[in-house]
Amino acid sequence: MLRIRTTEPVQLSPVRRAARVCAAVGAGVFVLALPSAAQADPGEAAYLAANSLPVVIANLQNQIMLLLAGIATLFLVLAGVYWATAGGDPGQVDKAKGALRNALIGYSLAVLAPILLQLVQGIVGS
Repeated sequence: MLRIRTTEPVQLSPVRRAARVCAAVGAGVFVLALPSAAQADPGEAAYLAANSLPVVIANLQNQIMLLLAGIATLFLVLAGVYWATAGGDPGQVDKAKGALRNALIGYSLAVLAPILLQLVQGIVGS
């Protein structure tokens, strides 16, 4: 006979909870306190290069298009999996149609991203 065990959330004692918080805060302070500037090469001057606005907008456009296309592809794959495993269940088919609709919205936003960023570039000016 199969038994299903239900587990309740583990309640930590206040001392253990404080120890976990202190460990996390200590790790964060340790990482932030490292002298990363001391590891730089002092022999040469460091130049910080700032890109112009058109370059920043072009980079932003590429990143947004990649992100939207990746998310849309994920939804497209999920829609296919939902549809293939539906087995005639109307609820699952509706779930697949919703994921397919989200994928199409994502692809359309990825296509419109250059146009929208061109509009922003025109408003900001450059």
